Amino acid sequence: MSAKPPARPTVRAAPSGPPPFTVLYRDNRFVIIDKPPGLPVHPGRHGGPSVEDWFPQLSRHRTGPWLAHRLDQDTSGCLVIALRKHALVAAQACFAAGRARKTYWAIVQGAPTGLCGVVDAPLVRVEQGRQWSMQKVAAGGQDARTRWRVMGQGRDAAGQPISWLELELETGRTHQARAHCAVMGCPILGDSRYGARGEGALYLMSRSIHLPLDSPVHATAMPPEHMRRLMARAGWSLPPDNVEKEATRCSPTH
Repeated sequence: MSAKPPARPTVRAAPSGPPPFTVLYRDNRFVIIDKPPGLPVHPGRHGGPSVEDWFPQLSRHRTGPWLAHRLDQDTSGCLVIALRKHALVAAQACFAAGRARKTYWAIVQGAPTGLCGVVDAPLVRVEQGRQWSMQKVAAGGQDARTRWRVMGQGRDAAGQPISWLELELETGRTHQARAHCAVMGCPILGDSRYGARGEGALYLMSRSIHLPLDSPVHATAMPPEHMRRLMARAGWSLPPDNVEKEATRCSPTH
């Protein structure tokens, strides 16, 4: 018996006006958008806009679009959307097999030991009152592996040490980047759930994604404004000669 195809998400009519994101990559199979921080991918219980609200502007085809994966509401950057069912199946198989290359940038408290390394720490969901988090366990959790390297270091406005990290997620567990940075003793700024000082915007983005399909799919996102300001204190500067051009605004496809 053939597998039952996934149900198409129910979407509302697209809001008027331009979408709050830019398109980084587009072909007849996929769109990769630069999701801004704070925008959920699915409609929430309390209302408000979500990425899915703008699906009718991405494609008018009757069998799409579909989210190929997810990003947390407060995480910005590359989000892959499949425009056709066969593209969705191919992308999900790529993610499931661990062949997708997912690179994240994060600004964390303090400094890790060394300049590069690997966190190989299984994770399990732990309920904590009305909140939950992913925690390291010795056995029984989901395998989770993250490669990291220091891109720069500096101090925030209060004089506290910070590090700008590049994270290569070799697995795709929920909150993996956030939990593994906490395991390193360097929680991501703004991530009070995982032990960071204070609250506010989360300093985590999906920097780039690469799907090694028959016709490869790749996109790279610029850091959001709140990350740029702090990354400048850790040595980042806007690439010269507009190497990373601003992406075009989303427009309908067929």
